[in-house]
Amino acid sequence: MALGAFLAGRGRLNLWTVFGLTWVANVASASVIYWLARRYGRDFFKGPTGRRLLTPPVLAHIEAQYQRHGTYGIFVSRLLPVWRAVVPPFAGIAGLSAPRALIPLALASALWYGLLTVLVATLGTNLDAVVAVLAHVNWALGVAALGALIFLAVWIVRRLKR
Repeated sequence: MALGAFLAGRGRLNLWTVFGLTWVANVASASVIYWLARRYGRDFFKGPTGRRLLTPPVLAHIEAQYQRHGTYGIFVSRLLPVWRAVVPPFAGIAGLSAPRALIPLALASALWYGLLTVLVATLGTNLDAVVAVLAHVNWALGVAALGALIFLAVWIVRRLKR
């Protein structure tokens, strides 16, 4: 997605095509995971391996939270990088209906990938300016790292003398 958006910013690809392909692939794969979890997830977590991964009280708590915060919880969670992947399977395991799970999932994915596509395409459009800024940032970070190393070396030498 990032490479496609970057190339769209450079005029090599169509921005809407990059976004559309990314969004459709993301929603389709999340939907498959949702359906598999809805069909097989409960049985898996009732088995010995599943009970070790999630105890019945934890699973009951997750299901209760999905029932309570379902639609907006899914939307917000799909905007958080770490939690994006766990939303579809647990929505399926919690037994949420397809519209209640997949509509907010699709909307949040559209917002997430839309913003990323525009951001990276903008980066591609302004690459020379970005490279110039990064050169200054890298120089400043190098100076800060050198200062931190000198401080650390002085601190270690003083500790060893005690």
